[in-house]
Amino acid sequence: MSTQIEEKQPDPNSHFKKEMQTRHIVMLALGGVIGTGLFLTSGYTVNQAGPLGAVIAYIIGAVMVYLVMVCLGELAVQMPETGSFSSYATRYLGPGTGYTVAWLYWLTWAVAIGSEFTAAGILMVRWFPDTPVWIWSALFAIAVFSSNVVSVRLFAETEFWLSLIKVLTVITFIVIGGAAILGLFQIQNLPGAGLSNFTREGLFPTGFLPIAMTLLAVSFAFSGTELIGIAAGEAQDPQTSVPKAIRTTVVRLALFFVGTIFVLATLLPREQAGLVESPFVMVFELIGIPYSADIMNFVILTALISAANSGLYAASRMLWTLSDQGHMPKRYARLSSRGTPVNAIVLSMAGAVASLLSSVLAPDTVYLALVSISGLAVVVVWMSIAASQIAFRRQYVANGGRVEDLHFRVRGYPWVPIGAILCCLLACVGIAFDPEQRVALYFGLPFIAWCYFVYWITRNKRAERLALAAAVHSSGTA
Repeated sequence: MSTQIEEKQPDPNSHFKKEMQTRHIVMLALGGVIGTGLFLTSGYTVNQAGPLGAVIAYIIGAVMVYLVMVCLGELAVQMPETGSFSSYATRYLGPGTGYTVAWLYWLTWAVAIGSEFTAAGILMVRWFPDTPVWIWSALFAIAVFSSNVVSVRLFAETEFWLSLIKVLTVITFIVIGGAAILGLFQIQNLPGAGLSNFTREGLFPTGFLPIAMTLLAVSFAFSGTELIGIAAGEAQDPQTSVPKAIRTTVVRLALFFVGTIFVLATLLPREQAGLVESPFVMVFELIGIPYSADIMNFVILTALISAANSGLYAASRMLWTLSDQGHMPKRYARLSSRGTPVNAIVLSMAGAVASLLSSVLAPDTVYLALVSISGLAVVVVWMSIAASQIAFRRQYVANGGRVEDLHFRVRGYPWVPIGAILCCLLACVGIAFDPEQRVALYFGLPFIAWCYFVYWITRNKRAERLALAAAVHSSGTA
């Protein structure tokens, strides 16, 4: 009986403000995805997998994120909860899995937030060389913290406008790059024209294996779309806004990412598409856009702030969920009068600062482990979403539910969630062959095992305390 009491879950959204509109959710997901992974490190995929291989890798990534998002859509529309995929994993895959998913996702964003503040401070030094990095990092941290603490509405509006800057930049890049490919711009110092980059070294100059090896980086670039599920718990009309947000976001992301990679692969030689400089800056400078570096410096700065903003939102909601489920002190589940989990936001920000300090004090040990775990976490979370959808559908039908009555349902079940799981597994297998990324498995798998271990240890202790409290109560009333 004590175990049943422990795992009983209250309504997780009874006090959250329902202030997010469809445009907020769409931009939250787009803003969470379009970031430094696209603006800075997209050239890595071109360099490693070759032009055609990079396009294929991002097409696979787009398919993978579509499969995962429709699975999340069915769950989020039927059960719009702030805990989202962590709550679904708890309910349909087991409380240990839900606990592990929540900590994996929280850690992912805690690590990311700290690095975003540092990178943003470094970018500001370009314009203000006489100021220290930490001052700018602190100012951005205060701004992001305030955006999250004051109200959900302020957070949503801030994220909307920050994301809009990034979206417009990507659209501009694709349009200008497409015009350059068609010969509408005179490009100097560019070896080759048209689609010659795709055949100059052969279709697959580095082989087929690098395509699989880059899938983890591609998956990480697409991470953030799952924020739709978390935001569903604070949406005004989740049954309408969530399906629309998922369809709109997935289509736009596929066009943005695949279109961007195609332009990069077409205009930049594979050897130059590395990590030294933003590939966006390189293309703009080749075309002759004035002040390219400053323009992209501003855009990347907004991308960093936006990622930190949405990351703090996501991380705090995961802590709130853990507290609501009884895994953490109840104070982290308390909400302010404006409906924000202030204590969870404070602790998440503290985790980001701790991650930031580890990057300075222990970059080759602690920070390396944190980054490696967070890199693997996204595909693990996505696998849990697909697996939860399978378990939900089975239970729903077994209890007499009709699939036709679902407001949003996965078409092509069970092949869609199975396909999502297989794509995620392919990404995990691919990194096993890359010595530079293999460390994600070395740290990530033990961390997952540790989360399960901690859950079961604390679960048993909690059950013992509940049993003791029940026995004391019984003896006192006898």
